[in-house]
Amino acid sequence: MLQPFHLAISVHDLSVTRKFYGELLGFEEGRASDHWIDWNFFGHQLVTHLDPQKNANNIINKVDGHGVPVPHFGVVLQWEDWHQFADKLKNNSIKFVIEPYVRFKGKTGEQATMFFYDLSNNALEFKAFKDISQLFAK
Repeated sequence: MLQPFHLAISVHDLSVTRKFYGELLGFEEGRASDHWIDWNFFGHQLVTHLDPQKNANNIINKVDGHGVPVPHFGVVLQWEDWHQFADKLKNNSIKFVIEPYVRFKGKTGEQATMFFYDLSNNALEFKAFKDISQLFAK
């Protein structure tokens, strides 16, 4: 069994963060204080820590002709779960940095991917592999 990861990120406003991660993305809120909130991030622990002075330090790296924000984080989902999540985001008018699409179609490593920012300018990527056994295939 794969163990859940723990990731802590900074956000500029906890009420805005609750709306984005809780209401828009639909993640369950866990423990919280006046300075942080735990989220059930597809079974992983994401902690959003308040930093009112947060600023964006992302760079853009060209991949397949797209500007990929770095750093970024996310989860590899099951193929159908990824498509359902992408549809949910589209229906909620999420502003994508990279619209949902499939890379390497019909080739080794075929994967669906999408990128967007949270409201504190943290970049997120969600992906899915057509064949999860190819996660690390060359």
